[in-house]
Amino acid sequence: MKSIFKKFALAALSAAALCASARAETVLRVGHFPNISHAQALVAHRLSMLGKGWFEERLGKGVKIQWMLFNAGPSAMESVFAGAVDITYVGPNPAINAYAKTRGRDIRILAGSADGGASLVVNPKLGIKSPQDFKGKSIGTPQLGNTQDVACRAWLIDNGVKVALTSGEARVIPTPNPEQLMLFKRGDLDAVWTVEPWVTRLEQDAGGKIFLDQKEAVTTILVTNNRTLKEHADLVKKFVAAHRELTDWINKNPAEAQKLALEALDELMGGASISKELVAAAWPRLTFTAEVNHGELEKFVDDAYKCGFLRKKFDIKNIFADQNRK
Repeated sequence: MKSIFKKFALAALSAAALCASARAETVLRVGHFPNISHAQALVAHRLSMLGKGWFEERLGKGVKIQWMLFNAGPSAMESVFAGAVDITYVGPNPAINAYAKTRGRDIRILAGSADGGASLVVNPKLGIKSPQDFKGKSIGTPQLGNTQDVACRAWLIDNGVKVALTSGEARVIPTPNPEQLMLFKRGDLDAVWTVEPWVTRLEQDAGGKIFLDQKEAVTTILVTNNRTLKEHADLVKKFVAAHRELTDWINKNPAEAQKLALEALDELMGGASISKELVAAAWPRLTFTAEVNHGELEKFVDDAYKCGFLRKKFDIKNIFADQNRK
């Protein structure tokens, strides 16, 4: 009888230990897109799949990374607002728009991630040679209000081409990246303003030609909210340090980084055909950096205002978290 009670006691202690362990575990929910422009996230996500988590090893015991996948920035920022995501890799425009909605009270940039890699691709058969040639044309962008969507609209306006949210002399049509390729092939889209690896896919699979290349533009940044900064200050600091270290590793080990990123894309996109050659061609068009180009971000504010996504211009100096201030 004593042995039975002993077994029950041991089982109860074991269950209590498991409950305590579960309570002690901290889950950090991190968002990203299935894009080469989110290389740090792709590499780290793949390592998590393999049980060799980059962030997990550097954040300490009891911390679990839960990866969240998005197709474009506005939806990612909605999840940050809702508290469903703690940190996300995202384009600058959705982050700035979210910051504006809170009147600067929430949303903070932790670090840079990638510059460049975005381009305006055209159908060469249409003979487009100048901005004026886009009048009457349909241009695809990843999502209304995302970084490439705002860049496209601002560029057209700067070049004297009238454009509105749903009409204008040129039609800017928000279209998910996977659908852009099919519509471009069919001729339903005359041009596409998007980011890697879709730029290279439009070139290689649909015969597209780059009309304008955004080499200096801020493409991806690392963003959080004030709640996460307040509740997990030390954890966020460690995450940013690990992100910087990972960025350095990617720049020093491009072949291995490309391999891991490709494996992640294959897994996340259900085996969709993304070749090693495609990733290799897209990779050099991006500059992976943990620094943020403040001047380019100011330009994004001007562009978003110009396109009507912001009601007024505002100062973004407080958008940078303490870890990122110089």
